[in-house]
Amino acid sequence: MSKKVITLCYRKIIDAGNTNPWDKFVYEDSFAEFKMQAQFYNQEQRFSTFAEMLVNVPEADKLHFLVSAAITGYLRQLNGIIPDVLDNLGRRFLTFENFKFEIINSDINDHEKHKVAINFFSKPLIWHDTIDNMLLVSQFKETDEDEIFTNLFQLQQFVSIHSIKDID
Repeated sequence: MSKKVITLCYRKIIDAGNTNPWDKFVYEDSFAEFKMQAQFYNQEQRFSTFAEMLVNVPEADKLHFLVSAAITGYLRQLNGIIPDVLDNLGRRFLTFENFKFEIINSDINDHEKHKVAINFFSKPLIWHDTIDNMLLVSQFKETDEDEIFTNLFQLQQFVSIHSIKDID
């Protein structure tokens, strides 16, 4: 019987309205780094927004990567566990290896317009079943075991199945 192995993506959006201390640190440090890195792409100070730089300055899309350096320490604090996504018992259970940082919006002159996203990609999971509106999953392991520990969780806003693969 074939199994489905899935990878989930959780898109965490952080802006001025976030109240969680971790989110605030990511917000503040990514804005400070954006202002610093944007100077290279805006030496004549003609643009104030990230969107203007993307449209008018070749290679300004590198700012996503350059600004991400300011938040990698905060990602290490998560110890490989995706924040905010809970199973039906209220536990954080999704682990991640990869992420992608993205600047959604920013303005070097207006701190309040800064908005970023961190896309967390889970480690592979086996999708065992769908029960009502919940997925029953377990960590993917190459070996067959008699007992498999599972998590039951509801797909929530900003969580999607990023990839799926059938295995035997």
